[in-house]
Parts: sequence; structure tokens; C-alpha cells
Amino acid sequence: MSEKKQQVSRRQFLNYTLTGVGGFMAAGMLVPMLGMAIDPVLKKSKSGELHNAGIAVEDITTKPQRVEWKVDQVDAWYESQVTKSAWVYKDDAGEIVALSPICKHLGCMVAWEGSDKFPDQYYCPCHGGRYTKDGTNIPGTPPPAPLDVYEKKVENGALYLGKAHPRGEA
Repeated sequence: MSEKKQQVSRRQFLNYTLTGVGGFMAAGMLVPMLGMAIDPVLKKSKSGELHNAGIAVEDITTKPQRVEWKVDQVDAWYESQVTKSAWVYKDDAGEIVALSPICKHLGCMVAWEGSDKFPDQYYCPCHGGRYTKDGTNIPGTPPPAPLDVYEKKVENGALYLGKAHPRGEA
């Protein structure tokens, strides 16, 4: 074997040094961007949280009434307060029903008894969509599905509502 040491030329030394420094600088720029992109995915989700709907259970009647409450919403780094709403009533069995006011046709807001022609129904003014009191879509009208139902809980005489789910999912 030859005992000759391999010499590194100036050109090779400069090439190795600049490649190492360039790689270190590139990593320094990419790591924060990668962290920023992944951070929202790794944050703990707040879905499933129930919020006070601002109505006492004793005030809920058999006639649907609209309730509104505010929810803190975080979209990645932007925090805001969003107003949510629901149509709430007690059914014949005395159970509380909370329906989403968003029409399943085009996302417009439905109103209870929103049309003089159709009393005792939810009415969507966008394209004449109609729903029965329990939120079932009326055949022959535009909505393809019933209104979504909110997760609910009664605690200390107050109604707490969560996320709205399509029928059969909740």
C-alpha cells in the first residue's frame, strides 16, 4: 500500500467549504418555512367543543326560535369571533331539537315561517326551498337533503351547542 497522503487542492477545499456553507444557509431558510406549513396541522383541534347557546332550557318552546351565540375561531394564525345560529324547539316528546339554519341547496339562510304561503315550514328565499318543522326537506323543492342537526347538551339549565352534522351522522 502506498503511504502517500492525498492532498486536497485549494479548489477542492473551496468547493467543499462553499457547498457546506450554502447547505447550512439553505437549511436555515427551509426549516422555518417547513415549520410554518406544518404547525397548523399539529395543533390540537377544538372540534367537538360545546358552546353556551345563550338560551335557558325553560325558555325553549314548541315553536322554533332562532338563537345566536359567538364562537372563537382560529384559522391557522388568524383569530376571530364568529356568530353562529340555530333554530331551536322542543318536539312532541319534549326533546330539544337544534337545526342549522343553512339551506342544503345553496347555503342560504332559512327562516321559520319565512313565507306567508307556507306557514309552519322553514323557507329558503333563494330558490323557494322548504323544510318541515323537523328539518326534513319537502319533495319537489330544491334542497337535496334535510337540515343539519347540532350536537347538544343541557347543563345547569342552559343549552350548549356544538358542531352541526348531516342527519344520521351525529
